[in-house]
Amino acid sequence: MREFSYVVITPVRNEQDYLSSTIESMAQQEVPPRRWVIVNDGSTDATGRLAHAASARHDWIRVIDRSDRGFRKPGGGVVEAFQDGYRLIADEPWDFLVKLDGDLSFERNFFRNALERFQADPSLGIGGGTICNKVSRQLVTESPTDPKFHVRGATKIYRRECWIQLGQLYPAPGWDTLDEVKANMLGWKTYTFDELKLLHHRKAGEAEGTWPNWVKNGLANYVAGYHPLFMFAKCASRVFKRPYGMAALGLGIGFCSGYVKRAWRVDDRALVKYFQNQQMRRLLGQPSLWG
Repeated sequence: MREFSYVVITPVRNEQDYLSSTIESMAQQEVPPRRWVIVNDGSTDATGRLAHAASARHDWIRVIDRSDRGFRKPGGGVVEAFQDGYRLIADEPWDFLVKLDGDLSFERNFFRNALERFQADPSLGIGGGTICNKVSRQLVTESPTDPKFHVRGATKIYRRECWIQLGQLYPAPGWDTLDEVKANMLGWKTYTFDELKLLHHRKAGEAEGTWPNWVKNGLANYVAGYHPLFMFAKCASRVFKRPYGMAALGLGIGFCSGYVKRAWRVDDRALVKYFQNQQMRRLLGQPSLWG
């Protein structure tokens, strides 16, 4: 296998309890990154000190410190921090760009194995590992109901050619759906590597809380241009799943709040048309992004 080069960008905000584990996992990789940019997004704890200490030990780590905006900014904040990191490596030669969260642990062969998946499938534009939680000493998939085309935002690997065609990440909730939908529209494949697992030390949404996280996800669906009928079906499917009723209500409120607040929504008409068409095909049982 040709040794592909990859660069990693990790936006972090108040991750002092977990960042050391991610640093250790990266330092032990069989195939190290060409560059790892840790973007300290206004942390008020020891996150920045941990990042700078790692940079002093490894010459392939760079740290950017952003000022504290004083509040969490779901979706938009992480993309803005990512873009700051990207400016450092945009002109460097690399084959793959990785967006990686700072609260993960993974095996030393993770990136070698992941890049081999890309080599085996030239049409693969975006891939990533399976995000897991530890339950009774076992790694259990955090979101087993994710659609087959979805790659969690915590571990996204972009092929350079795909990234160039995407052109941008949308700085809003739903960015990690819009990128892969657009990639599929452009003819690329996107999927998760089921057998490559990463331990998520903090469950998704834990920083915001369960209820705010469901509302945030509903707003993200509005931003991404979900068809109202598809959104209704999605909420209905959640009624009898844990947490009973809460997920459906939170998703519905978040989605509707986008209309009430006239929140920003993706303005790429071709992308929204493609996505809604795929959703309607899904509802009608026809081949779609969902399979």
